[in-house]
Order: sequence, then C-alpha cells, then structure tokens
Amino acid sequence: MKIVVGIKQVPETDSVKIDPKTNNLVRSGIQGIINPFDKNAIEAALQLRDQAGGEVILLSMGPDSYTTSLRDGMAMGADRAILVSSRAFGDADTLATGYTLAKAIEAIKDVDLVLFGRQSVDADTGQVGPIVAEFLDFPQVTFAETLSLESANTLVIERQLDSAVQDIKLTLPAVVTVRKELNTPRYETPSNIKESFDKPITTWTEKDLDLDPSMIGQAGSPTKVTKVYAPTKEVKKTTVLPDDPTQAVSELLGSLD
Repeated sequence: MKIVVGIKQVPETDSVKIDPKTNNLVRSGIQGIINPFDKNAIEAALQLRDQAGGEVILLSMGPDSYTTSLRDGMAMGADRAILVSSRAFGDADTLATGYTLAKAIEAIKDVDLVLFGRQSVDADTGQVGPIVAEFLDFPQVTFAETLSLESANTLVIERQLDSAVQDIKLTLPAVVTVRKELNTPRYETPSNIKESFDKPITTWTEKDLDLDPSMIGQAGSPTKVTKVYAPTKEVKKTTVLPDDPTQAVSELLGSLD
C-alpha cells in the first residue's frame, strides 16, 4: 500500500511578520514545526502501513527549510519524503498549491491513499486536501474521525458532522483529511530520529513535474491578498445608568443630544 501524507511546516511562534509589499507571511528566519493536524495524518498512515504493508511517503511544498519538518515526520516512522521547492511556486494560494501537489502525487505513481490533516493552523482554510482530490479525480472524505482498512482497497470511515455521524465505505485510491480525534501521534524515539537522517528526501522543482506554468505560484493564484492589518483596540467610556427607570431614561436621552 502506497500512502502519501501531505504536510505543511507552520511557524512555531505567534509572533509573525507580514511582508508589506506582498502581504504574505514572512517565513524566513522563523522556526518551523509540522502542522499539528498533519501529525494525526502521519500516524494514521503509519498504522495502515503496519497493518497492510507498503510505504509512507511525506510530501510538502515550500522552501528548503521545510526539510526540518520532513525529517521530524520520518522520525515518526515515515519511509521517505519529497519536497516540492522552487521560487516558481512562491506566493501560491490554495488552488495553485493543490494543483502542484496533485501533479507531484501523479509523478510518484500508483498512490493508493493520500492523507492530509483537517487544516493548517496558520491559514485554517482546510481547502488543500479537497483541491488535490479534485485535480486527481479521486473520491474524497473530509474530517475523518475513525479510519480502518476493511479490505485491500476499501476503507471504512466515520465522519463527524455538526448534527450527525456518517459511516462511509471508500474505495481506493482516495483522498482523506483527518481530525485530531482520530488518534494520538506517536513520539519520535532517539533511534528513529537517528534513522531519519539515513532516509532520503527528494527535491523536485517545476522542471521535474508536468506543470502548466499558468497554474502555479502567483500566476495560478486567483486569490489576491490586497491588505493585511492588525485589529485596533479602542477603549470607550462606559456609562452605568441608575436603577431608577425615570432617571435612567433621562440620562440616556441626555447622552443622545
């Protein structure tokens, strides 16, 4: 069973800066970690691999610094990792990101299952997994709360909705996004951390993938951030009206003059 897990590196701190020219998050010089929801996706993949055999491949798109999170994911037990990295992919929104990741998954070939965390904690869109599914033309299930392998090509999934629970049988290949309630991600043991540095990280650029240049990076991003600003905090004077209704009405009408 060949499982691809899409992961994103997110800032470890809340103290981030915005580029005033591009209105994008400045990620350089900021310590990054695996998006917490993506760890649940990695854990789910590892459990399925341990049950059915095969390999778990981590996939991420970003700068070279993302290898830190890919190493962490391999320290959890993933077999290998692929980083899609090039200046050509810069300033991509979720549509351009989903397209690029889908083309990378096609290049990996014979993928049975693609897993994502439910959303990233820095953007909170939850869009990339479904977009990848659409480009791959794979069936998809979002917000999986339980997941098990019924047969070689069938998953049984419980999906928690606001007012109902869906029980779904999903035929592979497919894309699934998972909730944190699905599992508890395993810790990285010292031996696995050491072994992770012997596992390969392959870097692909736009030259390695069959990409439409108009679909990647800024050119392929219909979403444009025109302005980013911090909300202002304004303290206003609070007037407490007296208990007597007649006096309270009088003061209220007086404040409207």
